[in-house]
Amino acid sequence: MSTSILAALSSSSNGNGGNTDNHNSQQPPPPSSSAASNREFVEGWTLAQTLGEGAYGEVKLLINRQTGEAVAMKMVDLKKHSDAIMSVRKEICIQKMLQDQHILRFFGNRSHGHIEYIFLEYAAGGELFDRIEPDVGMPQHEAQRYFTQLLSGVQYLHQRGITHRDLKPENLLLDEHDNIKISDFGMATMFRCKGKERLLDKRCGTLPYVAPEVLLKPYHAQPADIWSCGIILVTMLAGELPWDEPSVQCQEFINWKDNDRWSTQTPWSKLDTLAISLLRKVLATNPNYRLTLDKIMAHKWCHMEFRDNDRARDLVDSAAALEIRSPKAKRPRQMSSNHSGSGSNLDDSISRNYCSQPLPVLRNDLEAPANPQEADNLPAAAREHRLGFCFSQPAMLDDLLLCTQMNQTQSASQNLFQRLVRRMTRFFVSTRHDDTIKRLRATIEKLGYTYKICEDNLVVTISTIDKSKLNLVFKAHIIEMDGKILLDFRLSKGCGLEFKRRFIRIKQLMEDIVQKGPVTWPIAIATNCVP
Repeated sequence: MSTSILAALSSSSNGNGGNTDNHNSQQPPPPSSSAASNREFVEGWTLAQTLGEGAYGEVKLLINRQTGEAVAMKMVDLKKHSDAIMSVRKEICIQKMLQDQHILRFFGNRSHGHIEYIFLEYAAGGELFDRIEPDVGMPQHEAQRYFTQLLSGVQYLHQRGITHRDLKPENLLLDEHDNIKISDFGMATMFRCKGKERLLDKRCGTLPYVAPEVLLKPYHAQPADIWSCGIILVTMLAGELPWDEPSVQCQEFINWKDNDRWSTQTPWSKLDTLAISLLRKVLATNPNYRLTLDKIMAHKWCHMEFRDNDRARDLVDSAAALEIRSPKAKRPRQMSSNHSGSGSNLDDSISRNYCSQPLPVLRNDLEAPANPQEADNLPAAAREHRLGFCFSQPAMLDDLLLCTQMNQTQSASQNLFQRLVRRMTRFFVSTRHDDTIKRLRATIEKLGYTYKICEDNLVVTISTIDKSKLNLVFKAHIIEMDGKILLDFRLSKGCGLEFKRRFIRIKQLMEDIVQKGPVTWPIAIATNCVP
């Protein structure tokens, strides 16, 4: 993978060779955003779609038409973002040093004019924040797995003298097997060289996730990253952040710091004693008393064997949990209670109804496959049951949302094309394109958000302010697939949890046109999965 894309780039560079740092290469410039889909980037590689956006540029998906291999390509316009030059160079330098199973792999970089291309491993599982249900979180066994993988990746970084400095769910990706991949090293730096450690004095990161000492400066690198890991664990278990920032201006943080009345407040009231015992030590406000990575990984919580439906506290039986979920959650809860003694049926059905998990956990003869590719062999009852349990997309689709113009004759790599992007913030609608635009505009206006519609009426950029008074920007892509309209929402800037809250609200207000029955389109047919 790392050689095939770079070889293709080299062959298009008019004899400049395979130096991935060559600033005079002549590969084709990137297509405009309006024509970003289904364009050839270099020979044999199709520029499929935009995966995401960052402060300095976009991340796009490159697919090899012959093999189906996929690479993520980060594009930074250094002329437009001149302040990013040093950051990009440092990011490339650091990523070249890293090779670990929980670090997003770096394949190489190229320059073309003022555009810098960085080629990275494609994380097919999407973003971690997409698996966190606002105000609910995720089952403990899933949070535990992600958390221990995160700790492993951070430990690898620290052993090499590198600190990330911006750990948050938005920068944690998932591969096709649901394994954590730490990404975005734009704020990373070296804190140890030749055995000598230095204090850091740059205030950086995302406020709800930064350690309190980062705001005071100078600070030690390792405890600051560990603090961020603790905040990530809170969001996974409770579906919300504990505070807007760890400072004296924030009462929630003061209560935690002074050990005063915090236990009766959310998110802490949602967590069990064992999780709290870990977090009190991970989120120790004095970095000298904060647990080290080794001690965190040795903590009992990291080794507990949780049931599949275990949450930080039993939210299934919590009236508060039912109030913040959709009314549909009540019916599966009653079903689960009625059969609790039988050991059969779907004892975690309620959690799956309001968690962004791609596949419900099934019991006994309805056991879910560990590998999504085995889904075709599920019994008919399991497939039928699966149709009713998805958050906002087909449960087993693992969609790659390419333009429908993608050559449908390439049967050898067809399934590879179709098994790439997982995203829970999308849904089909029953209306046509123009009516969908009108309804989406009316919904956005009703919620008081501002918006801008692109010239081709295929993307709506939505802007608002979140509860922390920070900008939140996301985009709604209108995609036609086999005569059906898909609304695909993607975060551009801001907090992932706040984005998902806005998405849920928009979907609720458009509920009457959300497609509820089976939808057939080429990708669904090819993968034997319809919603």
